[in-house]
Amino acid sequence: MADLSRISIEPGKRGGRPCVRGLRITVYDVLGWLASGMSEAEILADHPDLEREDILACLQYAADRERLLAAG
Repeated sequence: MADLSRISIEPGKRGGRPCVRGLRITVYDVLGWLASGMSEAEILADHPDLEREDILACLQYAADRERLLAAG
């Protein structure tokens, strides 16, 4: 299971969206890059502040959120 402590929400940063380790990179950004076909290696090369574990945490965050929405 990914380390969700890598995901933070700060009201004044990026509109309160969940971000990676306090960076200005949102979970939505990472998911969008993956959905557009970027590989993990490409994302990490383009954004050197990110780590592989950050990408996994974004995927886990999205999966957990989907599970909560499905549970109603």
